[in-house]
Amino acid sequence: MGKVKIGIIGGSGLGDALGVFSEGKSVKVDTPFGECSDEIIEASWKGWDIALLNRHGPGHVLNPSMVNYRANIYALKAVGCTHIIASGAVGSLREHIRPKDLVIPDQVIDKTYRRIGSFFDEYFAAHVEFAAPFCPVLRKHLLNCADVVNTSVHDGGTYVCMEGPAFSTRAESEMHRLWGGDLIGMTCMPEAKLAREAEIAYALVALVSDYDCWQPHPSELDKHALLKEIIGNLTDATANAISLIKAAIERFGEIADIPSPAHSALSLAIWTDKTKISPEAKKKLGVLVEKYL
Repeated sequence: MGKVKIGIIGGSGLGDALGVFSEGKSVKVDTPFGECSDEIIEASWKGWDIALLNRHGPGHVLNPSMVNYRANIYALKAVGCTHIIASGAVGSLREHIRPKDLVIPDQVIDKTYRRIGSFFDEYFAAHVEFAAPFCPVLRKHLLNCADVVNTSVHDGGTYVCMEGPAFSTRAESEMHRLWGGDLIGMTCMPEAKLAREAEIAYALVALVSDYDCWQPHPSELDKHALLKEIIGNLTDATANAISLIKAAIERFGEIADIPSPAHSALSLAIWTDKTKISPEAKKKLGVLVEKYL
């Protein structure tokens, strides 16, 4: 493939720690979908071009429902990203997935309802294939780099993406387990789907902060002690996630020439007769569709 550029989306925990990778230049990207969460930091790591984006904005001011996912993904596409490694805090729905563990999920259940989930809500009909929501090439690469961290890195898992910002009720948590969910979080969707529409390979490093409320918390912990424990778990998971992502970038040459299915996601997805698509569509959608329209 052509020139590789790796986008890194920092979520809870990792967002404010992105500066550990490299000093770089801040770039404000104008998008047809509004403002991004933050300026993009363009930098390099071990010879690879990277673009860093803090999903929740400086100081974590944006809750998951308020993140402008379309602007974020469009901006990363506009600066040339071919791959995205995202991160996000999650709760565990399974006993064997413990706090401080990392998970590289392979499936998602989308329960969000307040977010615009597609770039293609006007002009024409486009239907991307999404059976495997995370890039298999990038997932395998992250797993191959797991030897650098001193914690369990789980291969696969179903991420249930809920709307939030409140957490689940216990009944909901039990329902998610019955559905086959392994993780509960609030940011994976529509981020992963928009990355697919933008033909960017996308994989997620999930940082386990605690068990979701299906498992009662220890009775001896008051709320302040519990929050301190959760933050401590997230801090440890963040350190491991940074090590994993650094290794994945440093060793990116192992997969740089392997095409991802995502890189041609739109090739059969546009069902509208192209003679019926207006010039305004190409003007607005820009880098998303320039090779097809």
